[in-house]
Amino acid sequence: MQRSAFGRLEDGRTVDRIVLRSDVLDVAVLTYGATVQSVLVPDRDGRADDVVLGFDDLSGYLDSHPYFGATVGRYANRIARGRFSLDGTEHRLPVNDGPNCLHGGTVGFDRHLWSARAGSGSESDTGESVELTHVSPDGDMGFPGTLTATVAFTVNGRDLRIDYTATSDRPTVVNLTNHSYFNLAGSGSVEHHEVRLLASRFTPVDENVVPTGELTDVSGTPLDFGSFRPIGPALREPHDQLRRARGFDHNWVIDGAEAGSLRLAAQVREPSNGRALEVWTDQPGVQFYTGNLLDGTLVGKAGQVYSKGAGLCLETQHFPDSPNQPAFPSTVLRPGETYRTSTVFRFVG
Repeated sequence: MQRSAFGRLEDGRTVDRIVLRSDVLDVAVLTYGATVQSVLVPDRDGRADDVVLGFDDLSGYLDSHPYFGATVGRYANRIARGRFSLDGTEHRLPVNDGPNCLHGGTVGFDRHLWSARAGSGSESDTGESVELTHVSPDGDMGFPGTLTATVAFTVNGRDLRIDYTATSDRPTVVNLTNHSYFNLAGSGSVEHHEVRLLASRFTPVDENVVPTGELTDVSGTPLDFGSFRPIGPALREPHDQLRRARGFDHNWVIDGAEAGSLRLAAQVREPSNGRALEVWTDQPGVQFYTGNLLDGTLVGKAGQVYSKGAGLCLETQHFPDSPNQPAFPSTVLRPGETYRTSTVFRFVG
C-alpha cells in the first residue's frame, strides 16, 4: 500500500491518495468521500488504461460532480419527497434531486473526509487493503442515530473488493454503495460496451424516477439484458421507462440474491480491447446507470470531456425508496445490529 498527499481542504486537513496493487490491478482510493479515483487495468495486449471516470486533482472532487467514484450514503439512491417514517416518527431530509433526497442529501458521505488505516479486508482476502471510517452524527442530513460506517477496499489479483459495515445507536436506515463510472475503453463512449444483467425483474419508476413499488418482468422491454447486448441500440429503443429516466437509471432485482452470499449480478465487456468486468454482490439489487446527466461541461482526467454515455455505473444496493416501500427488502438498522455487505468488481478477459 502506497499513501501520499493528494491535496488539502480549506480547513487545512490533508486528503490522501492510497494506491493498492496486485499483479493485475492498480487502484487508487481517496480519503475524501472514500472515493475510487483510478483503476488501471490491462487489455488483451497488456496495455493498461484507467477505466473509471474522475479527476486528476482534488479541486475536481471538491466542485460539483455526479459522485465520480464516491462512497454514497447514508442512503444510496432516492428517497421520495425527502421523507420517511420509522417507528411512527417522520424524518425529513434535504431534497437535491427534484422532489427527492438523492445519495444521502446535499452533504452526503461523498462530501466528508474519512479516516484511513491499513486493513486486512475480508477474512478470505490476502491482497493489499485499506479501511476507511466515517462517523455520521445523529440528525446528520435528517437521518436518526449516530452511524459509524466503515468501507474496506481490497485489491487481490483481478478483484477489487469493497466490504461495508455500519452500526447505529438509534434505529435508522442505511444503504451504502460505490458510485464508480466505468469505461472499459478508457475514453470515449460506452455505447459499444455489451452488458448482461442477471435479473429477470426491475423496479419501474414514476415521473420523478422513484420506484412505483412494483416488481416488473423485463421480458419484451428494453430493460431485458438477460443476454449480452450493446448499450447504444438499447438506449434508443422507444419506451416510457427510458423517457422518464433519460436513459437507463433503474434498479434491477438480482435473480437468486441471498443476504451474505456473493452472487454474479452483472457483466460488461468491451469487444475491441477484450476488457471485461463482472460484478458480484450479496445485495438484492443493482442500479444500472448510463451517465444520462453528463452534459459535456465537466473536464476530467487528462482533459477528457465527459458527455452523456462517457461511463456506466453498476451500483449494488437495496432498492431505492425502500424506507417508504414496505414490500421492498428492509433497510432498517437497529442498535446492536451490524449492517454488513460486500461487492466484488472482477476484471476478466
